[in-house]
Amino acid sequence: MAEIMLALTRTVGDLRHPKVWGYVLAPALLSLLVSIALALLGLGWLVEQMMDYPPMTLLVAWGLVWLANVLAWLGGWMAILALAYLLAVMLAAVVIMPLMLKHLAETRYRDLVPMGQDSFVAATVNSLGASLIFLLAWGLTVPLWLIPGMSLAIPLLLMAWLNRRTFAYDALAAHASDSEWRELFARHKAPLLVLGLIMAVLAHVPLFGLLVPALAALSFVHYGLEALRRSRGGAIVSIQGERS
Repeated sequence: MAEIMLALTRTVGDLRHPKVWGYVLAPALLSLLVSIALALLGLGWLVEQMMDYPPMTLLVAWGLVWLANVLAWLGGWMAILALAYLLAVMLAAVVIMPLMLKHLAETRYRDLVPMGQDSFVAATVNSLGASLIFLLAWGLTVPLWLIPGMSLAIPLLLMAWLNRRTFAYDALAAHASDSEWRELFARHKAPLLVLGLIMAVLAHVPLFGLLVPALAALSFVHYGLEALRRSRGGAIVSIQGERS
């Protein structure tokens, strides 16, 4: 947990730099525009479509039309927010993260020697693969939302997985060798998912959630590069001793 707190502390500290704010705001603006466009153009149609399929049809047959409508509208909004978040994540991973990595590699992590391969194609393939799995899992789990609490838990868990799958790889691709990447991911698999879950929760905070994709990318960079530094025998920096 200390590693997660250190990554989050450094992420907040970086917000004092105007350049970082530019990286953070770009995906946020995209997410906002996509959310508005999808809501205006497709929310009504999406709700109508959801009403024609189980479990909504079952609820209507049982006389619970109001509940079916509530779930359909909730599902429609969640789907739109998920798509907007997904596009922002892809932009943050493919376009924004390399810029963040370059900035941090030249400042806070100058001691780390790049031993990986900084590949735009590999990052794009990784992000697209994660996005397709995310969309498929989202569609398959919609019927489970009728279970109390699942309409909140399932989107959070899927977003947490998406964050880890997308950003954990990209954060280390340029600096870690293949063997270092496999070892670090195996060792930090659970904490990385927790970090992804924290970001998934923040993504549901009104307005602030628009900033989360880029903030998630930044936090995963800090976590990954610090973990790599420690695995190579670098100095361990405590949260109390943290300096910008």
